[in-house]
Amino acid sequence: MPGLPLIEVRPYRAKDLDGVIDLFQRAVRETASADYNEAQIEAWAQADRDEWELARVSRPTWVGLVDGELAGFADLAKNGLIDMMFVDPQHQRKSVATSLLARIEAEAEELGLTTLHTYSSVTGRPFFEYCGFTMLLARAVIVREQRFVQFVMEKVLES
Repeated sequence: MPGLPLIEVRPYRAKDLDGVIDLFQRAVRETASADYNEAQIEAWAQADRDEWELARVSRPTWVGLVDGELAGFADLAKNGLIDMMFVDPQHQRKSVATSLLARIEAEAEELGLTTLHTYSSVTGRPFFEYCGFTMLLARAVIVREQRFVQFVMEKVLES
């Protein structure tokens, strides 16, 4: 069995924008399609390039690279919210998300945060639970007229 690839995690750069949008859309359309119907996938997969550009530079964002190619990305708001964490469908279960989360936790420690939280999808919930997040609440949200179940999750960081 081959070993896991070497994953480089580095800060997001403006030139990564189109790549992260493409990765996000493929992750939603391919990976999340096992948990959502076609109408939900199309509602979720929409991305306004200008909004994404502002969002990526408004908070620390990191990209995970495998062999120099974009394999995932994640961000962290000042309040400890992980708003986005997506992995390329071809790099699922290869420690990309785990590597990104390790970088987020290091940043949270530097910022003096004691907890992280996220609003997880059905698809992401098992990963976050595996990494020590606890589900606080399941709630319904409406995105572009589609109803989704969202899991409010939290991880208390070691001090």
